Amino acid sequence: MNFQPSARQRELVVLAGDLARTQFAPRAAMYDQQASFPFENYADLRQTGLLALCIPERYGGMGADFATYCLVSEEIARSCGATALTFNMHCSTMMWIGPLADELDMSPAERQAHESRRARVYQHVLENGHLYAQPFSEGHQNRSGRLIFQCQAQRTEGGFRISGKKIFASLADAAHYFGVLARLDDDDDDGDDASSIHYLAVEANAPGVSIEGDWNPLGMRGTVSRDLVMQDCFVPEHAQLLPEGIYQQAARRWPHMFLTLAPTYLGLTQAAYDFTVDYLSGRVAGGPPSSERIAPIKQYAVAEQLIRLEAARALLYRSISEAGLDPAPEALRRAFAANRTVMETATQVTADAIRTCGGRSMLKPLPLERYYRDARCGALMQPWTADNCLERIGSSVLPAPKGTMSP
Repeated sequence: MNFQPSARQRELVVLAGDLARTQFAPRAAMYDQQASFPFENYADLRQTGLLALCIPERYGGMGADFATYCLVSEEIARSCGATALTFNMHCSTMMWIGPLADELDMSPAERQAHESRRARVYQHVLENGHLYAQPFSEGHQNRSGRLIFQCQAQRTEGGFRISGKKIFASLADAAHYFGVLARLDDDDDDGDDASSIHYLAVEANAPGVSIEGDWNPLGMRGTVSRDLVMQDCFVPEHAQLLPEGIYQQAARRWPHMFLTLAPTYLGLTQAAYDFTVDYLSGRVAGGPPSSERIAPIKQYAVAEQLIRLEAARALLYRSISEAGLDPAPEALRRAFAANRTVMETATQVTADAIRTCGGRSMLKPLPLERYYRDARCGALMQPWTADNCLERIGSSVLPAPKGTMSP
């Protein structure tokens, strides 16, 4: 397996990294303090063309594939976790309807209709700089912790009528469209049947759409993930992001599509490690004297952080290299393991970094306390929460006997 990035991947990582270091990093504390969306960062992403990172080249985009996106996301997260996390929602939408959809089974009529619809989406991004959000959470789960979608869509002339609520809707104040998963209310199920799910683009300023609730969380404050409420909102036929039945095929056959949050948290972990090294090397203003910085216990602690960081990176990169259609069971288990490992490692390394650097390091405006708070959010991120990953690995290795239910 070759884990070395290509020349094109290196080019895009350098582009994103330079932008993030020079523009995003200086603003990150402000967005965190105000719990405000990084509009200025997205203006920079538009100007550099990075909003089109995952739009195929034949449409005028940069043509980044799954692995390339992951490398870019990791690089952005080293400077601003909230920007990287919200950028994931937008880029995932572009990938799902693009190269990922191309690998899935569709009838000729479905593929023709999808081609027309996604061309419209890409045009919105390329010509108008539109952002697409991807809210998942509704607060409903089945016994194993998997999501149950209760937003309802009803067929009507020219499209759908949709009603429901999504919580933690990142980009709530910034998105032009929300990619909403909803079930048809003429399907006789309780919301736990993936075959009833439709993936629709809800326009942010459409009648019946509102953004509600306060936003004052522990971490990832710049994501502005307020509640998205839809009341009998009309969604035109051409706003189907995937043809009927294709989302559930994608979730079943291309499950690595849900691994795209992990690179953000790997980037956060790298940032915490880098800060620790700089702080203990005397390169951060206000740091401790050299007599307190360089001691065997500090050296051991930094070594432990590096080992955890590189172990998480190796597992994630291998899983990224295995992403594709119909992965083997062991590859899917490895993806769950990689996602959970990255999230838990981010929490552990950021906490260890504070302990290693000492009390001064957790004071604002130093970024380490922000890294720690942002990292705490990773294990809760849907759809692959840390606990859900454990359940899926365990049930795959030791399935419950027939006629019984998993706890």
